Amino acid sequence: MTGDEIARLIYLLLLAAAIGGWLVMENRGSLGKMARQAAAWTLIFLGAIAAVGLWSDIRDTVAPRQALVASGTIEVPRGPDGHYRLVLEMNGKPVEFIVDTGASDVVLTLRDARRIGIDTEALVFSGTAYTANGVVRTARARVAEVRLGDIVDRDLAVSVTAGETDLSLLGMTYLQKFSRIEIADGRMRLVR
Repeated sequence: MTGDEIARLIYLLLLAAAIGGWLVMENRGSLGKMARQAAAWTLIFLGAIAAVGLWSDIRDTVAPRQALVASGTIEVPRGPDGHYRLVLEMNGKPVEFIVDTGASDVVLTLRDARRIGIDTEALVFSGTAYTANGVVRTARARVAEVRLGDIVDRDLAVSVTAGETDLSLLGMTYLQKFSRIEIADGRMRLVR
């Protein structure tokens, strides 16, 4: 510790002693109650410090995130619901996907399609897709730029669904662009 840090520590200790002394003098008739309140506040303070210190571990358990582990390599932890989720930038806007190796196409929800700049009013929903929720109508569209970490693709063909789906699906038209897809120990690794 430097001299300035020691001086600040002494100042804070003297300030704490003065405030503590004042509290004891003001509450000398009910020292038991004051001790219980001091213990409660100490536990609250220590709990807040522990929560801040452990936040990165808690966040990774509650909401796991993808990570760029090397140039052209993305690692994705399995979520609490058992799905692998990826966030891709499409036309500069983040879009969350469920990775679906059983889906042929990249399927965007209407909401996501609008958000990335696709004119959904001009789409013709002439196609059909068979999903776990039944048959849905689809329209073909193209996305000018797709970015995942340092990986950039251009002019990606997608399907936009007219059905009620919560999240967009990342299917094989995008996943096949990777040279290797590995799933082990609750992690998916995509290598370009």
